[in-house]
Amino acid sequence: MGPLAGKRIIEIAGIGPGPFAAMLLSDLGAEVIRVERTGAVRGPTPDKPAGDVSLRGRRNVAIDLKHPGGLATLLDLVESADGLIEGFRPGVMERLGAGPDVCLERNPKLVFGRMTGWGQDGPYAHAAGHDINYISLAGALAHFGRAGEAPVPPLNMVGDFGGGGMFLALGVVAALLEAQTSGQGQVVDTAMVDGTAVLMTMFWSMKAAGIFDEQNPGTNLLDTGAHFYDVYECSDGRYISIGSIEPQFYAELMRLTGLEGDDQFARQMDATQWPELKVRIAELFKTKTCDEWCELMEMTDVCFAPVLTMSEAAQHPHNVERQTFIELGGTVQPAPAPRFSRTAAEVTQLPAHPGEHTRDVLADWGVDAERVGQLLESGAVRHAE
Repeated sequence: MGPLAGKRIIEIAGIGPGPFAAMLLSDLGAEVIRVERTGAVRGPTPDKPAGDVSLRGRRNVAIDLKHPGGLATLLDLVESADGLIEGFRPGVMERLGAGPDVCLERNPKLVFGRMTGWGQDGPYAHAAGHDINYISLAGALAHFGRAGEAPVPPLNMVGDFGGGGMFLALGVVAALLEAQTSGQGQVVDTAMVDGTAVLMTMFWSMKAAGIFDEQNPGTNLLDTGAHFYDVYECSDGRYISIGSIEPQFYAELMRLTGLEGDDQFARQMDATQWPELKVRIAELFKTKTCDEWCELMEMTDVCFAPVLTMSEAAQHPHNVERQTFIELGGTVQPAPAPRFSRTAAEVTQLPAHPGEHTRDVLADWGVDAERVGQLLESGAVRHAE
């Protein structure tokens, strides 16, 4: 069982970073139940699991939070919970009657985790937005891209998942630890703008040191400006990645590419040479296939790896040996991380459909059978047959 075994978390259904945080907490052993809208229950439960991998690891209960009986049921569940996470705009949970003040009154030790893009306050707090907007305002997106080109959104990994879901999970775990000592819960205000800003910490340090030019993206050490830290196309159209920053790694790159002794390449940190050196080394990498470069450079100190698609990554020998990817319910997906020597993280439940476990969850969390029947009859909760 994972290190969070014994902790009970309520997830109010949402999209993106909230479900991702709930998945992480579940992977690490917490019992997480996902509270879905009753309107999401559509007929009998299909034979196969839900398609969204981020829903793995928790049971699903359908509750109408706008129904008095549904709200009362949620607050009853709160009394047995260690934490609750939600991803609505500021004020929505309060309007439903399940804001942090109400929940903490019912359970003073509750950790109330909130996930938004802009945060619970500030001029943008009530505006709509998506990952691309949050990482823009946080000062991150401007620095993803090559020289002379427009910024390139890095999927939605930086805002939604790195700056959002990861920080929500971390905040909830930290608050759970503190509650064990103080006996008091608290609200965790997680904003993707805040988390993304924290992810940029090293670059703020580099800027302060005068070694990161924020006005000229794509010209710096780590943003594809340097010839020794970039992605290069091979003769077969595939790509390889090079990260030979340190002198000893750069020396190995020079040796294996046959550039050892070249006076121009010897001036590794002369940024004025980087544009020309990038052209030269790009031409060199196009002389061999990706497999040929792998045969020459894999598992050396060049700091090298082939650029793999998701499907290719799942089949790479290193990832296969470490079981970095697993197959559950017929779907290949990342395995839980990180790894623990004693309390192994694991996936305990295939992705559930809305309302699939309503009866079982309510019973397991202390709602007697007669009341469950009344709730089902009134429409306050719904079970997918």
